[in-house]
Order: sequence, then structure tokens, then C-alpha cells
Amino acid sequence: MKLPIKVNDLKNKVIVITGAGGVLCSTMAIALAEAGAKVALLDRSDKAQEFANEITANGGTAKAYIADVLKKESLAKCHTEIIKDFGKCDILINGAGGNNPMATTDKEYFEIGDIDADTKSFFDLTEDGVSFVFNLNFLGTLLPTQEFAKDMVDRKGCSILNISSMNAFTPLTKIPAYSGAKSAISNFTQWLAVHFSKVGVRVNAIAPGFFSTAQNAKLLWNEDGTPTARTGKILSATPMGRFGETEELLGSVLFLLSEQAAGFITGVVLPIDGGFSAYSGV
Repeated sequence: MKLPIKVNDLKNKVIVITGAGGVLCSTMAIALAEAGAKVALLDRSDKAQEFANEITANGGTAKAYIADVLKKESLAKCHTEIIKDFGKCDILINGAGGNNPMATTDKEYFEIGDIDADTKSFFDLTEDGVSFVFNLNFLGTLLPTQEFAKDMVDRKGCSILNISSMNAFTPLTKIPAYSGAKSAISNFTQWLAVHFSKVGVRVNAIAPGFFSTAQNAKLLWNEDGTPTARTGKILSATPMGRFGETEELLGSVLFLLSEQAAGFITGVVLPIDGGFSAYSGV
């Protein structure tokens, strides 16, 4: 992989990435290994293994670990293994997250009669679904931070990168739990940045706009491959008029993680969105 920017201070850094079996975080893992880091790819399934294999096949240093970001004992066990394999964690990327159909409404706007209709309205959202989404996104960031930030305190060049979303700036229709959870991530990023500011740990976040991945494919594309109405709305509200490419996240990630490049930057949530958050619609 050709890196979009050159950073010299990530070599031999131990970088832990949660949700590393997904498209976005696996791409980050490959890029960070290319920059010379030792990358620990965490996922609750074995999906991260193929990306760890790809990295090592290309001469990088990586290992996949199965870990559940919602279980402290799982994270602690994984942490012990990472220290044994690579040493203390220097950088944590909290990439685990996602939505759930049980926390998603069928329609954008509530209409009279929806309560009794064969449609999933706001009143049909389940407690389990909403709890799952909040826990996965917020607790799934807080718990890994509690575990791995212990390694970073009072050491130079350590940082945390969280994954927020466009939902945190303006809530999207249909997905209230996910929008609220990502707003919490942005707020938590600022809180952590202040909390850790005296012990040398920087905390920032990126807020990706719209990227077409397996996770959101059903919202964006019909079964025949044609774009959904939601895709049309997204692209019409994105001044650059297209979805982002996964690799377009990497410049920002490398920049924010580099102490040389961003050593005085903490507490920011950086939109990577083709202008979506800047556009008023008129």
C-alpha cells in the first residue's frame, strides 16, 4: 500500500485496533503496518486474521486477537497476550461499533396510523436493540480505553483515536440510537482529551462521512445493485457528489496519530465527509 503521507514516528509503535475485521479498520491496520507499527488487530470473530496474514505476508508485523469490547475480562486477557507478543500499547484505535435493525425505524417520518400499521415505528424500537447499539458504540469505546490506556500514562508519543460519525453533527433519520451513540463518542473524545492532558496522552476522533461498506450496503443499494432513495439523498447532500473511498481516511489517521505532526492537537473530531457537514442544503 502506498501511504498518502509519510510519518516517521510510528515505526515500532504498538497499535491496538478494535473492530479490525471491518473494512475501515482493517485498511487502517494495513497502512499503519506499512508505516512500521506493530499492529494488534482485535475483533470478536476471526475476521481480522486474514488481514493480519496479509500484513505479515507483506513483511509487516501484526497479529489477530479475538476479543469482545463489551467484556472486561476478554479485553484483559487480550491485553496480556499483546504485551507478551509486542509490549505495551502506544496507540489505541477504538474502531468497534455499528447499528442494529432493532434500533432502526422503517420510515423517516412518523405518520398517523403507524402505531397500528405493519411498520416499525419509533414506538416499536426495542430496549434490547437500543441498548445493544449504545453499548457497542459507547461502552465498546470506554472499556478498551480503560484497559489499554493504562499502558500510555506518562509515556511520550501515546494517543487514542476514536471513530465518531456524521450522525454526531446532525442526526440521520431512521437511526436514533446510532446517532445518539456517536454523539456520545464525540463528547467522550473531548472529555478524555482533557482528562488525560496532564499525563501525555492525546485523544482525537475522526468522523467519517458516507462510505459504502458491507455494514451499510442494504441501506445504500437495492438487491439489483441500483442505488436506493437514501443513496440519492446522501449524494445530493454531499457537495463532492460521491461516497468516500476507504483509503481517503488514511491521511487523517496517520496525521492525528503522529506526535511529530499533531503533537499539539487533542480533543478534535475531524470530519472526513466530502463537505456533508458544511452543506446547508441551499
